[in-house]
Amino acid sequence: MQDSPNSDKSIPKLVDIILPLEQSEDQNAWQQAISKKFGINAEDISELRLQKHSIDARQRQIKVQLRIEVGIKIRLPAAREYNNNYNPLSADAKRVIIIGSGPAGMFAALRCIELGCKPIVLERGKNASMRRFDLRPLLKEGRVIEDSNYCYGEGGAGTFSDGKLYTRATKRGPVRDVYETLVAHGAPKKILIDAHPHIGSNLLPKVVMAMRQSILEAGGEVHFGEKVIHFKYCDHKKQLKTVQTESGSEYIAPAVILATGHSARDIYSLMQRQNLRIEAKPFAVGVRIEHPQSLIDSLQYHYPRDQERPRMLPAASYRLATKIDQRGVHSFCMCPGGFIVPAATENDEVVVNGMSLARRDSPYANSGMVVTVEPDDVKEFVPEHGALAGLAFQKSLEISAKNAGGNGQVAPGQRVTDFIENRCSQSLPNTSYIPGITPARLDNLLPEWIVSRLQRGFKVFGKQMHGYITEESNLIGFETRTSSPLRIPRDPKSLEHPDLSGLYPCGEGAGFAGGIVSAALDGLRCAEAACK
Repeated sequence: MQDSPNSDKSIPKLVDIILPLEQSEDQNAWQQAISKKFGINAEDISELRLQKHSIDARQRQIKVQLRIEVGIKIRLPAAREYNNNYNPLSADAKRVIIIGSGPAGMFAALRCIELGCKPIVLERGKNASMRRFDLRPLLKEGRVIEDSNYCYGEGGAGTFSDGKLYTRATKRGPVRDVYETLVAHGAPKKILIDAHPHIGSNLLPKVVMAMRQSILEAGGEVHFGEKVIHFKYCDHKKQLKTVQTESGSEYIAPAVILATGHSARDIYSLMQRQNLRIEAKPFAVGVRIEHPQSLIDSLQYHYPRDQERPRMLPAASYRLATKIDQRGVHSFCMCPGGFIVPAATENDEVVVNGMSLARRDSPYANSGMVVTVEPDDVKEFVPEHGALAGLAFQKSLEISAKNAGGNGQVAPGQRVTDFIENRCSQSLPNTSYIPGITPARLDNLLPEWIVSRLQRGFKVFGKQMHGYITEESNLIGFETRTSSPLRIPRDPKSLEHPDLSGLYPCGEGAGFAGGIVSAALDGLRCAEAACK
């Protein structure tokens, strides 16, 4: 909330101003706008500090919205320093097992430490440094290392998929606290200012490694290569006792936070085998669409395609959504200046996802373009798979993509114009997808009810962004891991699983989050519940 210009001048003020793009980095222009807004002399402004930055490109004249902290005849307090110092845990600290080291698990672990509990983090994959090496055979040979890939390992799926932090989950908890924790562990401070912050896949691994170091230095534990295969509990009480891993180890704790992410399908199967309740929920599947970034820039920033993007403008993004025949059709995880990457977790499937580096300077823009899937849409899989019908449906699409690609992680592709017209692409534009793409009839590989909605959705989006539907654009199959098709239920107050006391389903894999920040917030909540 902004201060009134007539309020006590000894207190710093917050003021919102809007400036043309070309003036947005000029502090003299800031001063003039603020002095005019407050009705004071520019010379009375002692100090300025940027707090929020947002680009408004809806009109041809691009403007920038700035929120600035202002000192009027006073100096501003020293800028806050963010540190990652945590008090050491006592020798008899209560133990909390955390399964998974994605954002939900990592933030849960740090919150446990703040509350005086000892986190024991179990991660099936490898640490972020070693994970990088396991991506090479995936990219170069098309060979998936099934417990270490773009989905599994330290930091979870978000580690190598851009690190987008924008969220609408502001009612779920302290979003600013999540950003500040990331900054304290090495994330750039601009994430505290940008309206749509991201870290970048080249920087995020260092951040998650620093978070792990904080856990270890405070007295917590992090174990890699520990894939959970069984929950032991007292039958008469349904009270969780121990967690067993594939290595033969057993971990004992009165509370277990289950934060495995939406691709850990074996956890859902484990729960089904152990008669622990799981529930089908809506999710979304579709394709990745890829354009030249220069085209998206020209469409979003309203300038000729052959003109260079102004230095002050980032690679342009977009968000598109409509409803076709009672199903949502929308863009997902849009990556400006990014790359399409193979996100398969087994060798019999092809899955695609998007990522960007911090600079977002790739010549390509990509986004998921997906259709909502309701539980009734996959009822043909229910007789064989029960509550896992959505997983079986996802898997069927991933296998068909693998077969159509024909070699390793080569993915099937089709020009968007050909997809709309139900015809084969004789050739395909260049792509950022390193394993490569091959022409295929995606319109034949996907179910008709998804194809028809995507086709009509693309026509809507082509009217919203004139030039978006072009022969320069590839569709690449398939984007299937947008979210979990299942929810692992929990009591709304205790956050425990209704069938197993001491088990706290958490984050994206449990169906309670949809991105890095919302997963982190859910991790904080579950840690607080588990530490009670």
